[in-house]
Amino acid sequence: MPLNTQPNIARPDDFYQDLIDLHRDKTKDESEVINAKLILLLANHIGDTEVLAEAMQIAGREAEAQAAA
Repeated sequence: MPLNTQPNIARPDDFYQDLIDLHRDKTKDESEVINAKLILLLANHIGDTEVLAEAMQIAGREAEAQAAA
């Protein structure tokens, strides 16, 4: 199954606010731990290594493009 990159979150603004709230008043180190744990929880939920590999490739390319801009 290919990675779904189309908008797929119900009430995305609410989700974004929840994510911001999760990090509020956290140190940089605490936020990095939260992000790592969130990534691993969601990766485990997805469970498809091909989809996860595709997501990592896309994220890496987009990060490189953003850094070059």
